[in-house]
Formats: sequence, C-alpha cells, structure tokens
Amino acid sequence: MLIEFFHWIEDTLGVTPVIQQKIFHSLIAVAIVYILSFLLIIFIKKRTDSTKTVYMWSKTLGYIRMFILLIIIGRVWFEGVGEVSTYLGLLSAGVAIALKDPLANFAGWVFIIWRRPLEIGDRVEVGGNKGDVIDIRIFQFTLMEIGNWVDADQSTGRIIHIPNGMLFSTPLSNYNKGFEMIWNEIPVLITFESNWKLAKKELEKIADHINPGMEAKAKQKIKDSARKFMIYYKNLSPIVYVSVKDSGVLLTLRYLCEPRNRRGSANDIWENILERFAGHQDIDLAYPTTRFYDNLNEGKEAKFKEGIKK
Repeated sequence: MLIEFFHWIEDTLGVTPVIQQKIFHSLIAVAIVYILSFLLIIFIKKRTDSTKTVYMWSKTLGYIRMFILLIIIGRVWFEGVGEVSTYLGLLSAGVAIALKDPLANFAGWVFIIWRRPLEIGDRVEVGGNKGDVIDIRIFQFTLMEIGNWVDADQSTGRIIHIPNGMLFSTPLSNYNKGFEMIWNEIPVLITFESNWKLAKKELEKIADHINPGMEAKAKQKIKDSARKFMIYYKNLSPIVYVSVKDSGVLLTLRYLCEPRNRRGSANDIWENILERFAGHQDIDLAYPTTRFYDNLNEGKEAKFKEGIKK
C-alpha cells in the first residue's frame, strides 16, 4: 500500500522515490525530536513548580532541538554528496538562525568593547530604561535604575539586565559621553500682577551663583570632545526665558549641570527662589485659578488715568 502511494506521488507530482524517501525520513526525524522534547517538558513540569525553571528548559531545549534536526536532516539530504563545505555552510546558517539572539548579544558585546558607546559608571537610557551601568558581560549589561516612579534622576534600587544586541536596534542615550554635562530647566510661574522684570533679575542672580566655574569647565569639555563629536554651543551661560501661560508669566531658568547633580542643583535653586521671592511684595508664585477681569478698572486706560491723578 505504501509503495503504491509512493508510485502515485511519482506519477502525479514527478517526485522521484529517492526524494520521497528523504522527505519521509525528515518528517519522521522532526516528529521524533519534537515528541521527545515535549515529553521532557512534561517531565520537568511534574518535577518543579517554578515557572522560571520551566521557561529556561523550554528555551534550552528549543536550541538543542534545532541543532539536532539540522544535523539529522543534513545527513539525510546530503548523504553521499562530496561537497562537505556546502553542508557545513548550510549547517552554520541554521545554527546562526537558531542562535540569532545569543549571537546578536555577543556581537553587541564586541561593539561595546570596540566602540565603547557605554562604560562602567556611565548614566544611559536604552529603550526607555534609564540607569547607571554597573556591569558589562558577554550577553548583557546591567543598569542600576533611576527615575521611573522616583522623582527626578534618583535611584529606584532595581537592577535592569539589558541584552547587548538591543544596542543595534534601539537608540542609546549616554549622559556622560562627549559633552559630559546636561542642560536642566526650572520653570517658575508667577502671577500676571507680579513684577516679572524684577523676578527675572532675581533668577539671573541665582543663576550666577550656581555651580561657579561651570561655564569654563563646559568649554574645556567641548574642546576635549571635539576630536570625536561636532558639539557647538554659542552660549554656555545660564539664561532666563520669558513666556506667557494661562495662569501667569513663565520664567524658565536654563543652566548646565552634571548628570548626577541634577536634582541637587534644582533643590538649591528652588530654596534660593523661595527665599528671594519672599522678600518682595510684588512677586507671587502663580497656580491655576479662576479670575474675573474688569477692563474699566484694571485695563491700561484705567491705570493710565490713575497715574495722571497721582
């Protein structure tokens, strides 16, 4: 019956008995290997309740299964063929596909060692994960996480393991490479009735006293990094920008700081702001409110007439 079936395939599809035999043996090999791996997984599940253990065994058996099938099927299809190099080439390609992720992670490790996009101690962001690099291994690097549910760039205490191969597909932000400093901004919202010019001067005074010597240090950093990166800044001094928002006048203080000193410098600046603004009756911090505006009594014309009377 089976021989008649093979003859029918040869007559109908034009597949020779030799090719049919190889296909049959390949299917048998695939079935046996998958059944054995399936039974082994069932045995492991009965021996342990650990989801992690079962998962690791499943991944490992998947790699082993693919490797064994490549060898068996290769011997079936290339039996008697003198071109051993062809078989080895196809086997290498199959191994590369089966071990795609580990090989990509190894290549990522070589890239890290060669190009040094990150080093131990660098503060980086990869795929939305931010932290300080605390370990670099062949298949992964490790971060001490910052941010997330913790305000600003403070440590959360969690450790994040990131595959090295992720560097080939995900943008990497490094806080320490090249410029080695970051720009930080502090928005200060004051009421429309406040003396915004005086408030701006107070912020400029505060800016002049934060991180003394930072501008000269930043210029030297840019000069040192000019060999690798085209970094150009026309102005490195702290500056205060003015804009108008729904609830008041927004004064934004922009200044340079070291990555790990971002929160500390912001804390010092806010303490100075609160102390200085407290000494001025005509400067008030704004917050979302509902107000009614009487143009006859509050408009420019009313104030102009009031000024003439005085």
